[in-house]
Amino acid sequence: MDLLTTEQVAERLGVKPATVYAYVSRGLLRSRRNADGKNSLFAKADVDAFEAGRRRTTTPAIQTGITLIKDGHLYYRGRDAVVLAGAEGFESVASLLWTNQLDGTPFPINRDLAGLAEQVTEPLPDSARLTDRLRVVVAAVAAADPMRFDTSPAAVVGTGRQLLSTMVHALPARKAPETQTAPLAEALWNRLTAQPPTEASLRALNAALILLADHDIAASTLAARIAASTRAHPYAVVSAGLAALDGPLHGAASALAYALLAKSGDDPVAAVSDRLRTAGTSGTIPGFGHHLYPGGDPRATALFKLLDGPVLESAEQLASIVRTRSGVEPNIDLALAALSLSFGMPADAGEAIFAVARTAGWLAHALEEYDDRPLRYRPSGRYAGETPT
Repeated sequence: MDLLTTEQVAERLGVKPATVYAYVSRGLLRSRRNADGKNSLFAKADVDAFEAGRRRTTTPAIQTGITLIKDGHLYYRGRDAVVLAGAEGFESVASLLWTNQLDGTPFPINRDLAGLAEQVTEPLPDSARLTDRLRVVVAAVAAADPMRFDTSPAAVVGTGRQLLSTMVHALPARKAPETQTAPLAEALWNRLTAQPPTEASLRALNAALILLADHDIAASTLAARIAASTRAHPYAVVSAGLAALDGPLHGAASALAYALLAKSGDDPVAAVSDRLRTAGTSGTIPGFGHHLYPGGDPRATALFKLLDGPVLESAEQLASIVRTRSGVEPNIDLALAALSLSFGMPADAGEAIFAVARTAGWLAHALEEYDDRPLRYRPSGRYAGETPT
C-alpha cells in the first residue's frame, strides 16, 4: 500500500498540515500511525478519493426553483415553457420567473432614463452591435440609480421591469415609436426591423422572448449568480450575464446560424459543405444540436411553428440535410436566425433578442442568490506552474 506523510498530503492538497489534521478530526480523511506511533500516515488511495471529491464539491450544487429541463421539455416554475410561449406575454412570464406569479402589468417607460441611455449610446460607431449598446445602457442606468444596492425582492423586481424597458427603448428605432402601453415585444420589434408588425409576427417574437427567458444554469446564468453571490447590485448581475453571453458559443451563436441560413437559400447542400470545410476539426454546424435535448430542442420546434414563407422552407431543407447526415436536430439558434431573416432583421438581432429575454432569467437567479448565503463560489485552482523557490 502506498502511504503518504502529513506533509506530503498537505503539499498535494495545497493546504497547511494543520488543515490536514482538521480534515481527519472531521472524519473527512482517514489516517493511521506510523511505526513509532508519533506521526500520521495516509493511504494514497484515500487521499486520491478525497481530492477527487473536493474538486467535485468546490463549487456548490445550485438548488433552483426556477427552471427544469426534463425528458425533452423546458419548465418555468413547473409550467411548460412552450405552453407559456403560446398563451402569455413576455411580461407575465418574467413576473413568473421573479415572483412565481403571472402578472402582465406593462413595464414602465422612464423617459429620463431612456434619454440618458440614448445619449450614452449615440457616440457609438455604426459597427457597434445591438448587444454592445445594451451593455452600455445597463452601465449608464446603473450609475443613475442611487438605490441600486437595494436587493430586496420588491426592489429587484421593480428594477428588472424598468431596466428591461429601458434596454429596449434605448435601441435605435427603425420605424415610428409604439404607444406608451405597448408590450415589450412590440417595442423591441420596432427596433429590429422597419417592417410593420402583424399579429402573427409579434406572436413569434413574443414567443422567442419567452422561450429564451431562462435555461437553467447556462454559462451566462452562472456568471450572473456568482456576481449576485458577492451581493453585486442587479445591474451588475445583468452586466455579468451580458459579458458571458458575448461568446460565439453562447448568445452570439445565432449570428453564425443566420449566416449559414442566408447562404442556404439557393443551395443548402453547398452551404453545409462549405461550413464543414471551414469549420476545422470541430465539424460543428451552427444552429444544430444541444446536449440537453438529444431528441430535438423544443424551443426551436415551437418557434418554427410560428413562422412561414421561403426562409422557413430553407431552414427545413437545411434541417433535413443535417438530420440525414448526422442525426442532429435544429436548436433555438437556427429558429432565431429564421425569425430574423423572415422579417428583415439584421444578423445580430437574434443575439439582442437573447440578451433581452435572458435578462429576466438572470434577475430571477439573482433573487435566489440574494436569499442564500453570500460568497458561495470559491473554486480552487490546481497549480501547474513553476515550483516556488
